[in-house]
Order: sequence, then structure tokens, then C-alpha cells
Amino acid sequence: MWDMLRLVTIPISHYCEKARWALERAGVSYREERHVQGIHRIYARRAGGGATVPVLVAPGEVIASSGEIVAWADARLAPEQRLFAPGEDASAGLCARFDDVLGPAGRRLMYVHMLEQRDVALRYNNPGVPAWEGRAITTGWPLVQRFISRALGIRPGVEHEDERTVFAELDSVAALLGDGRAFLSGERFGAADLTFAAMAASVVFPPSYGVRLPQPDELAPRTAALVERAREHPAGRHALRMFSEHRHERVA
Repeated sequence: MWDMLRLVTIPISHYCEKARWALERAGVSYREERHVQGIHRIYARRAGGGATVPVLVAPGEVIASSGEIVAWADARLAPEQRLFAPGEDASAGLCARFDDVLGPAGRRLMYVHMLEQRDVALRYNNPGVPAWEGRAITTGWPLVQRFISRALGIRPGVEHEDERTVFAELDSVAALLGDGRAFLSGERFGAADLTFAAMAASVVFPPSYGVRLPQPDELAPRTAALVERAREHPAGRHALRMFSEHRHERVA
């Protein structure tokens, strides 16, 4: 039955990475359908979702948000292996906060940076997408810049606001970890850790991400400095550790 699953994504999206991570951890096989920004909306709607990805198409149902995909995958595991332990209301609250605050701010912040670095952006944005989509986004880069800027609300100076928001969220996570705990909730890796790491990926660029991401030595100096600052933050180090130790862990 699992061979029938399809996951519609923008490959570099940290929300799509969150879904990939949960599915793979749960041992759920799927076929990823990768699309570029803008065109992804057509395929998301065709799959039965809305304008955003990821969209998981399973037998008899469509799951059209990363949070719901995580819950769907988690429900297929034994209770002791699940990301959401029974009664962990705090974990669910943290996940919602990371999705609603850290995720959008980090995404827009990094798009502001990467839209100015066409060659690097295209090198890592397009792998696995249909060839015609790769050609379209490459030749139509100015249109892509305008589309993404309008869709994300990019305006002069917004990156400074987003950087403050991102590092405020990192500070908040560091405060939680300040008592020496290894994980954000509970005594083992859980949904809050996965969600935080996935949302923080937009600024820490983990080497063990589900697709290849550029590393600091490939980035413009100010972008590299931002990534290094995030990596050196205690919460950034936590995100990198979660990727290193748990991203390719399969528990099913």
C-alpha cells in the first residue's frame, strides 16, 4: 500500500523537509514529486491540497500540511516510538509556535538573501524537478524574484525584522535547553525537536538535510556570516545535533 503514496514538495522547503523526515522515520515509503516555486501551486491543487506544499496523497485521503503529515506518520508507530508521547500538550504548543513564527520568518529571511545569489540558488533549488520547470525558473529568474517577493511579503528592510524574530526564537529555545535537558520535551527525541530543527534549517543549513543545501563557503559573505551565527547559537547547535543524530534514523 505504501508504494501508492505521493509527496508533492518544493525540495528545499523546510516544511517539506519536516514531512519527509517524519515519513522516513516512520518507515513509510513514498514517491516525492518535486516542483519549483509558483508552479508548485498547480500540482498541490491537482493533488487535492491548496496552494501550499507539502501535500501527501495516500489511499483514500489527502493530507495537506506538514503538521498533519507528521501526526499521520506518527500514528503508524508503536506508542513508545512516537514523536508525540501521550499527554505532551507542551510539545504540541511548541510545534505550533515553531511552524507559525520561526518557520515563516526564517524562510523569508533566507529568500531575501538567496534571491540575490541567482547561481547558487538555482544550483540547489532545481535538482529533481521536471526539466522544463528548471528551465522556466532559470530563464524567468526576474519573474521568480517578483513572484516570491510578492508571495512572502518581501519589502525593503523586512530581513532585519525577520532576523530579530529568528534569533528571538533561538534564544527562547536556548532558554528551554538551559537546564541541561537533551531534548525540548520529554527524555527522548520528539515532535518539538523535529519541528524546531526543520524550521531552523532555513538559517543553519544542516549538511544532513533531506536534499543538498549550500554551505557557508559557497554563500555571499553576509549570508555565510548569518548562517555561522545561527550555527554557533546554542539553539542552532541543538538543531544541527538533531539533524546529525536523528534525521536518517528509522524506528519502524
